[in-house]
Amino acid sequence: MDHDDDCERMTPSRRAVLGAAGALFAWSYMPKFAYAAAGARDPRLLVVVLRGALDGLSAVPPIGDPGYAPLREGIALAKDGPEGALPLDGLFYLHPAMPNLARLFGLGQAAIVHAAATGYRERSHFDGQDVLESGQPGPGQTASGWLNRLLASLPAGEGVARRGVLGVGVVPPLVVRGDAPVLGWAPPRMARAGNDLTMRLADLYGQRDPHLAAALQQAIETENLAQRHVMDGKAGGGPDTADGMRRIAEGAAGLVGADDGPRIAALAFEGWDTHANEGGARGRLANLLGGLDGAFAAFERGLAPVWKDTVVMVVTEFGRTAAVNGTVGTDHGTGTVAFLVGGAVRGGRMIADWPGLSPEQLYQNRDLKPTTDIRAVAKGVVADLFGLSGPVLAEKVFPGTAELRPMQGLVA
Repeated sequence: MDHDDDCERMTPSRRAVLGAAGALFAWSYMPKFAYAAAGARDPRLLVVVLRGALDGLSAVPPIGDPGYAPLREGIALAKDGPEGALPLDGLFYLHPAMPNLARLFGLGQAAIVHAAATGYRERSHFDGQDVLESGQPGPGQTASGWLNRLLASLPAGEGVARRGVLGVGVVPPLVVRGDAPVLGWAPPRMARAGNDLTMRLADLYGQRDPHLAAALQQAIETENLAQRHVMDGKAGGGPDTADGMRRIAEGAAGLVGADDGPRIAALAFEGWDTHANEGGARGRLANLLGGLDGAFAAFERGLAPVWKDTVVMVVTEFGRTAAVNGTVGTDHGTGTVAFLVGGAVRGGRMIADWPGLSPEQLYQNRDLKPTTDIRAVAKGVVADLFGLSGPVLAEKVFPGTAELRPMQGLVA
């Protein structure tokens, strides 16, 4: 069983090391601004990171490729029968646990990018997530994320930039960290402090530590925004459960969809490291994909008034092996899928320079060969939504990618 040595060490506490400076969420001031002019685009971008490496060959199986079924013994999906995969274009199908995504695809509000990856070619979750979220060519090159640098690259005083970027979770994802304003919100998993305690702390800090007092006041403002626009406050499942994904999506949509809320956000769903008992039409991965499908529905509902201006981008650090291992799972691989969902997406399309699954077509004789760089996808979305130029994207948001042109035509 080819488990990579950092799987058991990828805990939230280890990831928190990357964000030690921001682990307490220094909430940024979020004032209210004028609404967008009538008819103007008021863009929203939400980036969802699937931690653990999504098996793209199961999420979006290329059943039409003759090499698919032999590689997937025990977990291969069929295109017929009561648990048949959902057809997309004849070559590609969608896992049956994702009927909502299939509906959005049919409406032209979802696009799927297959055989995609970052430039990272090793098999460490820790480093793979660092590259994915930092936007750098390699791991350990910066403590800032590409969404934060995107915000910092917008014109001074521009409304989207002034509202800050939202990081969902107890620890802010690396992709949102940096010099630009960061807001934070975590779904309730424990009792909140009462108003009396909060006010007494504010009074204490106001007398002894103005910086802590300011941070606490900003946190209170963010919490008040969440109380007005988010869920009922009851504790739910974690980010590796269908209930948890739905509730996290509802919370993010409530904040990002608010007139006075941030326009850019990042959140993470856990549990996608399917080394053993991955399952086919049913099982562990099917449950996770069903949770992600429910999150798409929650985004659509919660962002309904601004859905036409919204893009939800779903990415993961790398894919999984093409062949099944000895425990009916898959190990760390390379190529995978990315999803683009939202009313602003020019969807109804499979975007793939398909490399094939015959032995000679596999990457290092074991993985789906990546033919699309996720950074090109992200650059295309950002350019269309926020109007950033190619040089700004290549120099500031995704440094060192001047040769990597933004993928065009992703946003309607």
